[in-house]
Amino acid sequence: MAERIDGKTKLYGLIGHPVAHTFSPFIHNRLGELTGLNLRYVPFDVTDPDTIGDAVKGAFALNIQGMNVTVPYKQAVMPFLSGIDPVAGKIGAVNTLVRTDTGYLGMNTDYIGLKRALEVQGVNIPSYSAVIIGAGGAARAAAFMCGTCGVRGLVILNRTLQKAEDLAGDVKKAFPWMSVSAMPLSDAGKVPFENFLAIQCTKVGLAPDNAACPVEDAAFYQKLAVAFDCIYNPEKTAFLQRAEAAGKKAIGGIDMLTYQAIASFEAWTGKEISNEMADGIRTELSAFIREQNRPKNVVLIGFMGSGKTTVGAKLSKKLGMKQIDLDAMIVEDARMPVTEIFRKEGENGFRRRETKILQKLIEDGTRDCVISTGGGIVVQEENQPLLKALGTVVLLEVSPDTVVRRLGKDSTRPLLQGPDRVRKVRTLLVRRQNAYARSADFTVDTNAKTADEVADEIIRRTIG
Repeated sequence: MAERIDGKTKLYGLIGHPVAHTFSPFIHNRLGELTGLNLRYVPFDVTDPDTIGDAVKGAFALNIQGMNVTVPYKQAVMPFLSGIDPVAGKIGAVNTLVRTDTGYLGMNTDYIGLKRALEVQGVNIPSYSAVIIGAGGAARAAAFMCGTCGVRGLVILNRTLQKAEDLAGDVKKAFPWMSVSAMPLSDAGKVPFENFLAIQCTKVGLAPDNAACPVEDAAFYQKLAVAFDCIYNPEKTAFLQRAEAAGKKAIGGIDMLTYQAIASFEAWTGKEISNEMADGIRTELSAFIREQNRPKNVVLIGFMGSGKTTVGAKLSKKLGMKQIDLDAMIVEDARMPVTEIFRKEGENGFRRRETKILQKLIEDGTRDCVISTGGGIVVQEENQPLLKALGTVVLLEVSPDTVVRRLGKDSTRPLLQGPDRVRKVRTLLVRRQNAYARSADFTVDTNAKTADEVADEIIRRTIG
């Protein structure tokens, strides 16, 4: 790829902050390859909002052929452009800068991408009333798309009501026939529509904060018909998961990302991208995002009997990753079983061996592994950051009764010997509870789930 970069290579890019998470370079550089164009696309992180004008002028001076604009600059760049496309002017935000002789022309392809993303999923947009969550640049594009498609009723939800009211006012001016209102996000369950189209336009739920959800009220999900989330990483956000759980259609933002990028590419280059090529890019992008989100390692922690080894084996097979059993490594290194280590060196000696093995795995650059740990590994405080350094740490939660039921009369557990096992388990669990919580990235309740169900939940929450 680098061999093709020469004095004729045309440069395109993305300006925003932050931009480290962007997948736009994958799309545009792949489109360049497929169309045979000598171009490269790179992200530019503009950290200081006061320099956005300098960034635009500098890009033009450096002969950069075109740029995308992402948060927080979709409106901030507009005063520094040589012109604004009429559609982008009505939306009040741009995401695409097209080079002209005198400067950049601002366009908005977000609404094109959103419209096409909904249509390819069989959504007849004008047949719904719509609810938009958010009031930023993406929300403005979504609101304009609703208006151009003939949506009759629109509610804008936002944490800051004034911003929602401001956007509602702008939409009403552009589409005076349209019923538009604003509500605080906290009242999401009270929207006055049934079977509506919900378009989520905030960053809530964006990786790595996958568990966050902009709307908690169950009434909201019961009343909607279709949920769309502009977020594409993860592919299935907590917002979409809740919609699906309520039996509603749920659509992720990967199609919108793909189609808005294609619209930008076509505006810059004059090349028309076929439907077949667009479908191929979308498929490749989905696979690329999944691979990028693949955890370096999955580290399973939890009390004895929580299923770390069994679940680890399931995960290993499903993810195509090697399984590592930490206790087995310790036994191999010490050349004696765990019971003998405890007898000769005590619990402290065993914990030191755990630390040594963790450090070795990190030093060796271990990756693409599912690592099952011992139940007390979190007791040694210095082990907690080592676990996180290895990868995504998942706590398998289990109750005392389940532990005793699963382990039965197992006599190989040094800390579980003696009478009244339930009481002993409960005491140890309480003692370790805080350490488990500090060490874990997230928790999965294993009590009423099969190993396959636990493994599938871990995959869903780590990869999407």
